[in-house]
Amino acid sequence: MSIEEDIFKRAKIDFNKLSAYGFVKKNDQWVYTQPFMNDEFKATVVIDKQGQIFGDVFETDSEESYLPLRVDSMAVGYVGQVRSEYEKILENIKVHCAVENYFVGVQANRLVLHIIEKYGDSPVFPWEKFNRHGVFKNQDNGKWYALVMTIDWSKLNKKLSGEVEVVNIKLAEEKIPNLVTQKGFYPAYHMNKKSWITIVLDETVRDDVLFDLLAESHAFTLGKTGRNKGGHTEWLVPANPKYFDIIEAFSKNSEIIWKQSSDINVGDIAYMYVGAPYSAVLYKCEVTEADIPYHYEDTNLKICKVMKIKRLKKYDRDFMTFAKLKEYGIRAVRGPRFCPLEVSKVLS
Repeated sequence: MSIEEDIFKRAKIDFNKLSAYGFVKKNDQWVYTQPFMNDEFKATVVIDKQGQIFGDVFETDSEESYLPLRVDSMAVGYVGQVRSEYEKILENIKVHCAVENYFVGVQANRLVLHIIEKYGDSPVFPWEKFNRHGVFKNQDNGKWYALVMTIDWSKLNKKLSGEVEVVNIKLAEEKIPNLVTQKGFYPAYHMNKKSWITIVLDETVRDDVLFDLLAESHAFTLGKTGRNKGGHTEWLVPANPKYFDIIEAFSKNSEIIWKQSSDINVGDIAYMYVGAPYSAVLYKCEVTEADIPYHYEDTNLKICKVMKIKRLKKYDRDFMTFAKLKEYGIRAVRGPRFCPLEVSKVLS
């Protein structure tokens, strides 16, 4: 891995920031030049239209590339100083011109966004030696439900080599033997193979399949967390008034049908978050029926199954606003997500 690849491995270039920083566009590339070490050297950094970063360091007097720069990443003395100063230039570009991703791969970062939006959990990186291994755990009890790692392919298949990002999740033991026969699934790396499985994050496994399995893994961490006294899960469910007037619907009937997430069950509680112009939780509902087959599709929405929800309580629009939800770490309600225990206590 090159110096540039290593520094930008978790970063995505924001092209809108390049010009203000000092990059000059030349054809399909952005080019930045900076002298350093008392003008003895000149760094040239190039970003192509895909956002890939290339760079070189030239000796100012000779205009020749400084070849010792890439010989030894642990270089000391004068060569080490040049490398260190060049790395600082790259780091500064990353800070000002890029958005840092948690992981390298596209699917791994989509998984992170899904987890943050649905469960409110960001990854933690507990190992200094393995700083590309991110753990997702239930914030209320510390139980793990996903571990994203960068490992060598040979750990999964001795015929392959090179780095690959994977996620380990926990599933019912009877599911695992069948899954590991399918492409993209492997016996759990470095974890209990009876109850955990490794999934490769290289687009082999579709997101919808991955997210459904992740929900099962997360459910193992719930215990009493996220559940009411009857043992049912409590959810925050979005309602967009642009597409459906839930307020009008509940003014006519106390029970309505609603698009169902695959892991919502009868008896679960749905706190209905109504979007702009309300941007607040307005209803507490109970799921009275689930898994009802249904077909609807337009340019904005596709529904395959629905559930029936019964209105139990209506809240004032300023009781649990989005601003208040943010105080509990909820930054978005784009899809059904588990309701944090602290929020549930306020709403119950």
